[in-house]
Amino acid sequence: MLEGWFVNNVLMHKEIRAYPPQPQETSGVVHGTDAIYRYSLKESEYPTLIIIDAISDGRGDIIPPGHYELALSDSMDFLIIMQSKQPIAVVPVFKIEEDKTTLDEQRTQKYKRRQKKLEKERAKTNKKRAKVGMPPDEEIPNMDATIEYNEKGGYYLIKYEKGTIKAWGAIKKI
Repeated sequence: MLEGWFVNNVLMHKEIRAYPPQPQETSGVVHGTDAIYRYSLKESEYPTLIIIDAISDGRGDIIPPGHYELALSDSMDFLIIMQSKQPIAVVPVFKIEEDKTTLDEQRTQKYKRRQKKLEKERAKTNKKRAKVGMPPDEEIPNMDATIEYNEKGGYYLIKYEKGTIKAWGAIKKI
């Protein structure tokens, strides 16, 4: 715990901050700039899928190990595995789930008033952030994509989640 002289005399100077503006690893690399991401980047609108083993379809086509973006088609029938915004593979969706409780909650007047208040606060904060040269604070929906191998069935199960929508697709290992 920091108390007394240290807090009063050292941490109150403009040039010294308790924490650096960008958290850094011991190697000096800024977090978020390294090659491996668990979740998607701020610039991406799709969750990141990490494939560890090469996946073959039996016809000679292979999805090599790497980091891919996972998108749900507009008709919600397929999951699209993309690399650099180019589709690599299309996986059929066998189950889709949408959280109706959140949608019902979003229709209430109380929720709308709370959102209006949050938007005003966010606008105020973004104005302050702009004065200091920081990027605006944006609300990012919850996104996640995972893949796991099921030995019993001999298939890869892909789970997609973005906001209130969850989808599951499968790739049969041949």
